[in-house]
Amino acid sequence: MTVATYQVEGMTCGHCVSAVTEEVGKVAGVSGVQVDLAAKAVTVTSETPIDRALIDAAVVEAGYELAGAIELLPQAGGSCCGSGGCH
Repeated sequence: MTVATYQVEGMTCGHCVSAVTEEVGKVAGVSGVQVDLAAKAVTVTSETPIDRALIDAAVVEAGYELAGAIELLPQAGGSCCGSGGCH
């Protein structure tokens, strides 16, 4: 499993969160979307890495701009390192 978090510019309210969640959730291969309004970020979960351009296009379709990748973590066994416990 892969988790990638991206900064999103322009989100200001709950409607923004809903729009980004809906559009990113439509991207093939995405299994989970979590939007954090305070951090202005979207976290995308998938079985394999998703092309950043696809996430960018979905965010633009929602009416916002993808600013950058914060982190990309392969997930195994429910943790970032696969050991079951993170540092």
